[in-house]
Amino acid sequence: MRKNILPMLMSIVVLSPLAIDIYLPSMPAMAAEFNVSSSQIQSTLVLFLFAMGIGQILIGPLADRFGRRPVALAGIALYVASSLLATVVVEFHWLQFARVLQGLAACATSIVVFSAVRDSYTAKQGAYYYSYLNGVICVIPALAPTLGGLLALQFGWRSTFVFMALYAALILLISLFHLPETRPEKTHSDGVLYNWARFKPILQDSHFLFYALTCMVGMASILTYVSYAPDWLIGHLGVSELSFSALFGLNAVVNIGACFAAPLVIKRFGNRATVLIALLILITSAVVQFFAQQFGPESGMAAAIIFMLPMMLLCIGFALLLGPATSMALSAFGERAGTAAAILGCIQMSGAALLAGLIQQTNLSAPYALIVLMGGLSTSLLLVMLMPRYNHWHQEPLAP
Repeated sequence: MRKNILPMLMSIVVLSPLAIDIYLPSMPAMAAEFNVSSSQIQSTLVLFLFAMGIGQILIGPLADRFGRRPVALAGIALYVASSLLATVVVEFHWLQFARVLQGLAACATSIVVFSAVRDSYTAKQGAYYYSYLNGVICVIPALAPTLGGLLALQFGWRSTFVFMALYAALILLISLFHLPETRPEKTHSDGVLYNWARFKPILQDSHFLFYALTCMVGMASILTYVSYAPDWLIGHLGVSELSFSALFGLNAVVNIGACFAAPLVIKRFGNRATVLIALLILITSAVVQFFAQQFGPESGMAAAIIFMLPMMLLCIGFALLLGPATSMALSAFGERAGTAAAILGCIQMSGAALLAGLIQQTNLSAPYALIVLMGGLSTSLLLVMLMPRYNHWHQEPLAP
């Protein structure tokens, strides 16, 4: 295994968040040019995420059958092609089609990146490197909208897709010469690609399911926060868009710092203990939010700050949670890491979207929606981890 593979993987993992965040400031201009509604233009994001979720199941087995390298190269090439298609479309449905292709491409690269870590390192080492990868993923949403806004202001919204195509083309060129094949020789890749027998051993593994659900809860908490916060802060509390951006930017800095500090915590305490710490932080965030809403200010910037402070705890908890939970979920599947990573990604993304969608059907305000979802589910997971009868669900695996 090459020692310099982490920078290569970090450059590839950028592709997914870049495709989500860089064109967000351009969405109103895109809606105007295509003469479609805001909800229709938002479908380009929904379709991208949907394709990423479905792609986990479709592409994961391919990475086990044909290897990580060819799947990564094919995914990056498709990313280039779909980005270029988006730059030249004149009809809206072709833009939607380009985004579906781009979602599948981003999915392929993500599966390869996380499978490559599992291929190359032990469970404890893997958690360390997963946290660095997740740190990169967290940095992009903080930077990409600003870059996209500047590009759109100077060159129009299509320039954001040109940028994606150029970046992916550069990564493709580098990958051709420097991306190694990491698939273990003993990888299970025989038989039909998409049959129950391939997925059954993974889905019946209680250790995998527990940590997949843990990842899902963390992602659902973040998704609920992101989806509720703009309307709550701007619409309900009346803060300006500039103030909203500043508060979100501060949280992004906290999140980035927590992601890059997470490997140190994991190294000190281990995977399972770090998950416990993360769940306690999420529960604390919910408790602090409850008391803030009960006894804090109810309007203006003071109320906005009171709402956002517990969200910093959420960002810290999520940063600590995702790396070790991912590593623990995949730890037993060295021979079919691609398929396991695919199922994990599907549960994490689709499950989080379902949970966030369900809580949005209630009449709960933003703070209490977060309290119920984040606090309730994190408490449930913590209680399971404290019950000796369920130790086989969450204990550290023996080092290979």
